[in-house]
Amino acid sequence: MDDVVEPAAEDFQLPRILAALADPNRLAAVRYVAHNGESWCAQVMEQAMLPMTKSTFSHHLRILREAGVLTKRIQGARGYTSLRKADLDRRFPGLIDSIVDAAIDPVPQPG
Repeated sequence: MDDVVEPAAEDFQLPRILAALADPNRLAAVRYVAHNGESWCAQVMEQAMLPMTKSTFSHHLRILREAGVLTKRIQGARGYTSLRKADLDRRFPGLIDSIVDAAIDPVPQPG
């Protein structure tokens, strides 16, 4: 069961978004999705080289979804995540691009 409430764009709160992105693992996941588009959740964890368990990664995705940074779509048994770029740009123009582009480490590409 997925009980995460993803906020409407007009309800985004800047402190909550920034707090969600402050964690290096969450930032790496967001950068991966920003550069690669909608991705299977397990693929994000693997390709972004995040050293954690699936349950820990799910917790990080939940924080990002509750802040409004990512959204999730279920297809069959798989969950796919994507960046809410249009919503973020509408509420805070240029914010997500600035944060994603300012990160230092290169984003792993699917191989």
